[in-house]
Amino acid sequence: MKYTTRLAVVLVVLVAAYPAFAKDKKITEVLIATEGGYQPWNYTKPDGTIAGFEIDLANDLCSRMKVKCTFTAQSFDSMIPALNAGKFDAIMDSLTITPKREEVIGFSAPYGSLCYTFATSNSDIESKLKPDDSIISLDNEPATKSALDLLKAAFTDKTIGTLAGGGSVAFVDTYLKGSTLMRQYKTPEARDLDLAAGRLDVIIGTKDQLVDLVKKPGNESVKVVGPCFQGGLLGKGVGVGVRKEDTNLKALFDKAIAEAKKDGTIKKLSVPVFGVDLTPQ
Repeated sequence: MKYTTRLAVVLVVLVAAYPAFAKDKKITEVLIATEGGYQPWNYTKPDGTIAGFEIDLANDLCSRMKVKCTFTAQSFDSMIPALNAGKFDAIMDSLTITPKREEVIGFSAPYGSLCYTFATSNSDIESKLKPDDSIISLDNEPATKSALDLLKAAFTDKTIGTLAGGGSVAFVDTYLKGSTLMRQYKTPEARDLDLAAGRLDVIIGTKDQLVDLVKKPGNESVKVVGPCFQGGLLGKGVGVGVRKEDTNLKALFDKAIAEAKKDGTIKKLSVPVFGVDLTPQ
C-alpha cells in the first residue's frame, strides 16, 4: 500500500514538472514543412531542393534563433493535421492566420501581409470591374458592402477559380455564393491554366500572385481587376504555424520576425520577388 502511494506521488510530481521542463527545453533543431510548389513563396528546384521567398526568410529567422532548420515538402491539404501529429515542428507555406485555423494550431506574429483580388480575361467582367489599387478591410462593413455590390454585378453567372482550402474559398462561400459558380483547384498552376484556356471567367488570389501571373508570357490578355480585400475571414496575414503547446518555439519565431521587420530584411527579401513590400504594418 505504501509502495503504491509513493509511486502515485512520484508520478504526480513528474507529470506536474513535465510542462515546465518542456517549456524551458532548449530548441536546437526545427523541421519546417512547406509545399514546395507555391512559387514564388516556395518551390522545388530540379535537384530536389526547396527554394523561394519563405525558404530564404526561414533561413534568416533560424539564424537569428540560433537553431538548425531543415525543410520537408508536404501537401497543403494535410499540412495542419500532420503538424499536430508531430511529423514536423512548423509550417511556412503562405499560411494565412485565420480564426478557423487558430482554433487548431498556434501562429507566430505575421511575417507577410496579404490581400485578395481578382484576375480575368473576360471582356464582360473587365467592362464592369476596373483595375483598382484600393485595399478594403472586411471589418469595414460599409466599404465591404459597396465593393461586393460591384463584384456581384460583374460575376453573376460566371465561373470563379479558387485554391482549395485557402482564404479564397471562404471569401467566395461567404460573399459570392449564389451569384457565381466556384471551381476549386489544388494548385495555382492548374487554376491559371484553366483561366488561360477559357474554362474559368475569373480567379481570386493574393495580389502578389496575380500580379506575377499577368507578367508571364502568354497572359497578355489577363488583367488584375477590382479592389483588394484583407482582414476578417481572410486573416491577419501570413505566419508560421506551430502546435498550440509549443509556446517556446512560437516565442523564438516572434522575436526573430520582429527583428527581421525592424531591420528591413522582410522588405529586402520580398520586393525583388513580388514587386511589393510584404512587411506587415
